[in-house]
Amino acid sequence: MEGQIGYFRRTHFTPVPEVDSLAEPNAMVDRWDEEDNARRIRSRPRTADEYFAAEQPLLKPLPAEPFETGRWFTPRVDRYSQTTVRTNRYSVPVRLIGKTLRVILHASHLVVYDNGVEVARHERLMTKAGSRMELDHYLKALIRKPGALPGATALEQARSAGKFTPVHDAWWAAAVMAHGDAEGTRALIEVQLLGRHIAHEHLVAGLATALRAGALTADAVALEARKAAQAEDEPTLRAASPQAAGHPSATVTFLHEWKLHHLPPDTRPLPSVTPYDQLLRRRRASGGDHREGEAQ
Repeated sequence: MEGQIGYFRRTHFTPVPEVDSLAEPNAMVDRWDEEDNARRIRSRPRTADEYFAAEQPLLKPLPAEPFETGRWFTPRVDRYSQTTVRTNRYSVPVRLIGKTLRVILHASHLVVYDNGVEVARHERLMTKAGSRMELDHYLKALIRKPGALPGATALEQARSAGKFTPVHDAWWAAAVMAHGDAEGTRALIEVQLLGRHIAHEHLVAGLATALRAGALTADAVALEARKAAQAEDEPTLRAASPQAAGHPSATVTFLHEWKLHHLPPDTRPLPSVTPYDQLLRRRRASGGDHREGEAQ
């Protein structure tokens, strides 16, 4: 087995092929593997594929349960809401500070469990003494101390990862101008908490719409984010129901307009002042008779 792996490497990967993505060498390996099935090893009478066809019925079936290739650790969460695995630190939700958790480390990622429930998932760090922070893990603490957000490492990593966009920054700056540093930052943290229930792209769309309308509250962002999600589903709804065509695009809706829109239709006729006009004519007529009597 080891000898054949060496043969495959020397034959197909010497020199090392130049590719643009990982998918290309994977496809090349599949093709070369199929070609090698027709190869005869030294002077043997049959090909590799024919020998495998004879041995396949003798092989045991694959196990029903997958084989776990990761390595387990049981680190303790420090006061910074971080666990240390192989010299690197990874964040977990602040409610788990002081607890001992189970962490499984894979080649490319790690998963953190608390009593069998997944509480965090991170891309594995390949350096030493590095840190990977998830901003969402600190939101419950930051909402009590919003002044710690601007200089937080988790915020910088969220910006670098594209999770905290320029739209977030613009809405945050406008909220601070309108409500002050503490309340504006707290409003932003409330918006970030919405990300636990609303897709990231819909939340960003809601932030952009609310910013254009000057709606600097988390409730307004939540409303616009949900409307953005509904607008994304509209093509499917139109295909299923022709009556859905012509639905207005997502815009900020004020509360009194929303209430009026949801009231039942008013089928009463419009009011008319015609009866009052008749009274005015009678009054003029009676006034004219009175003046005529005075003249006599």
